[in-house]
Amino acid sequence: MLQRSSLLLLLISTLSLAQTPQYVPHFGESGIDIGAIDTGVSPCTNFYQYACGTWRAQNPIPPDKSRWGRFDELAERNLGIERDILEKSAQPAAGRSQIDKEIGDFYAACMDVKTVDQQGLQGIQSLLESIHHLPTKDQLAMEFARLNKNGMRTMFRFGSEPDQKNSSVNIADVDQGGLSLPDRDYYLKDKFKDIREKYVVHVANMFDLLAKSEGMQWDSKAQADVVMRIETALATISMDRVLRRNPDNTYHPMTMADLPKLTPDFNWNVYFTDDGAPAFEKVNVGNPDFFKGLEPLIANTSLDDIKIYLIWHVIHEMANELPQAYVDENFDFWGRTLSGQKELAPRWKRCVRSDDRALGEALGEKFIQVAFSGPAKDKALELVGEIEKSMQMDIRTATWMTDATKKEAFEKLRLVSNKIGYPEHFRDYSSIEINRNDYLGDVVRAAAFEERRDLNKIGKPVDKSEWGMTPPTVNAYYNPPENNINFPAGILQPPFYSAKADDAVNYGAIGVVVGHELTHGFDDQGRRYDGTGNLREWWTPEDAKNFTEKADCIVNEYGSFSPVDGVTLNGKLTLGENAADNGGIHLAYAALIRDLADKVLPKKEDGYTQEQLFFLGYAQIWCQNVADAQSKVAAATDPHSPGQFRVNGVVENLPEFQHAFSCKVGDPMVAPKACRVW
Repeated sequence: MLQRSSLLLLLISTLSLAQTPQYVPHFGESGIDIGAIDTGVSPCTNFYQYACGTWRAQNPIPPDKSRWGRFDELAERNLGIERDILEKSAQPAAGRSQIDKEIGDFYAACMDVKTVDQQGLQGIQSLLESIHHLPTKDQLAMEFARLNKNGMRTMFRFGSEPDQKNSSVNIADVDQGGLSLPDRDYYLKDKFKDIREKYVVHVANMFDLLAKSEGMQWDSKAQADVVMRIETALATISMDRVLRRNPDNTYHPMTMADLPKLTPDFNWNVYFTDDGAPAFEKVNVGNPDFFKGLEPLIANTSLDDIKIYLIWHVIHEMANELPQAYVDENFDFWGRTLSGQKELAPRWKRCVRSDDRALGEALGEKFIQVAFSGPAKDKALELVGEIEKSMQMDIRTATWMTDATKKEAFEKLRLVSNKIGYPEHFRDYSSIEINRNDYLGDVVRAAAFEERRDLNKIGKPVDKSEWGMTPPTVNAYYNPPENNINFPAGILQPPFYSAKADDAVNYGAIGVVVGHELTHGFDDQGRRYDGTGNLREWWTPEDAKNFTEKADCIVNEYGSFSPVDGVTLNGKLTLGENAADNGGIHLAYAALIRDLADKVLPKKEDGYTQEQLFFLGYAQIWCQNVADAQSKVAAATDPHSPGQFRVNGVVENLPEFQHAFSCKVGDPMVAPKACRVW
């Protein structure tokens, strides 16, 4: 399935105010956090440390986090706003609105730990019993459909997505899946052997808890070995992340008559019908080789072992909604062991995030009423316009592109649309039964609602007004098949945008975010889509070759960066985001220079020129501390580079930065071979 290009890959989890590091920023007249700067370091030696050094020293990672940064600071504030909304909505007062009742009762159910523990597995009991009583493999399609219909993943994924060569229409899509660990490499590479061993122990512990809940006895270690064996087999036939970055590798449209040829013994008609999908004749298969390998995998695995695997996935996916013993065990592996997080986040934060996942646009509708201003939206729209002017100039002056490709690029740029803040029409969740005394059931019913909503898109026109993130989210993204850039209300706040800050600082912060997302339309993935969002080769062979040569420079540059001892970044995996960072800052800086041309400003403010303030505004949004364990996971799975390289890796390629801070050849922030695509 297509993955959007976003500013951050992972949703930002947040902290309670009581646990937030007690750092007090010292904002200058310009809007820069003067107190964050480490003046003991030269900006030409390590600009990230210069801009963020004091902030990093005074902001250790809180115990319930595996990383802490400026994104998290903002997400923290947003989470507090959401909490206030939910606590008020949860009061069962007469005359509550439908939205207040939905989000409030869901939150109240989640916060009622006593009832959650008393009810145990009631909310998923019917699913578990159905797996237990599965009589033969002939009914696997029906069982897989039952689970998928309730939001539980099995050995593959099924949903809708825009047809990549006819992007105005949604088609059915089946793709590889079935893994629990972060990536296929965790099952296949020696460097993750220790994690695999601890994972098996965790799975066994979860089966022990299930045995106590069910009043049954079984060999939990043997069951964990079954899970690992099946998931390893699935990993072996899965495509790796780098290959999946090329959309040509995941676009394989077939007719319903062709699909069974991949897996002759799997009844696709039963699966699609029982899952509730509308009738369709065309389906995209993300990885045909995966499904060819799935057939013998199922054939050579006993029914009892498949049942164990399916039971594991139900328990695994619902772990955080189960009684506390399951939550604690789940955190011990996924939080403490895998990510380096020391403590489980407080219940209220987990409940706010759960509410946002299940009923995000209802909660978001309330959020924007108290947390989003018209001026922020107006400024974002203004910035988008200025950044688009910069992109137009960048295309026009690109000496490595022919006129034929430039013509297509201009057309794509003209067709880019943007969405700011929140949806035009908020989602209606009224069909979901929300019971303030049945949290686990609420989660399952909300997941089933989302599954139905997704499958109902098949065969229908793509709704380009739909959002892929909720309004409070601190993130942004570009959507290739829709050719639009999207900025939720959650990110259009300090430190990304402040009405009190200089334009130079805002251009360096939210301006670069806008430029980043726009550049995604022309990165190694986005450039493969035309202005209408269709997957089409609109580059001449010569220009495509020139692009690849420029991109390879960035691949090699970032592939040499090491976030933690013994680990280097994957330059190919992070290429799109690195290209967007490097391109986005060029676009925003050009817009700033145009803006400054019409103004008379003091030569320096807070001791810095306007150009220097721009780069400090950029660097300071990436101040962060990350646990080593989390850095290792991110290096293997995250297409984004860590904050220090999103800063230093960018500015070392920029003559404008080197001029602003008087850096000289030989300084670490002056790359011997500067890379640039856009």
